[in-house]
Amino acid sequence: MAKAKRPPGDTDTDGSEGHTTAACPICSAPSVATFRPFCSGRCADVDLSRWLRGAYAIPVTEDDDEDGLDAGAGEGAPAGRAEDPLKH
Repeated sequence: MAKAKRPPGDTDTDGSEGHTTAACPICSAPSVATFRPFCSGRCADVDLSRWLRGAYAIPVTEDDDEDGLDAGAGEGAPAGRAEDPLKH
C-alpha cells in the first residue's frame, strides 16, 4: 500500500515529512494523540477546570438599545403602536 502524500509544508518539528505536532494550549509541550490537543490528562483537567470556573469568557459591551425599542416610543410600549387608541 502506498504512503499518502502530505500537503506542502506539513512537516514534523525536525523538518522531515510527517505529522505536525501542535503545542499543548496549557503548557506548550508537544501534544499527545491520546489527550489531543493537550500533552497529558493533567493539562486536559486544568483546561476543564478553567471552563467550569468561568475563566474562559467572551467580553461583552452593554448596548444602550438592547431591548430593541425605538427611542421615540413610550416606555414599555411596543414600537409603532399608540399608547391608548380610545383616548382622544
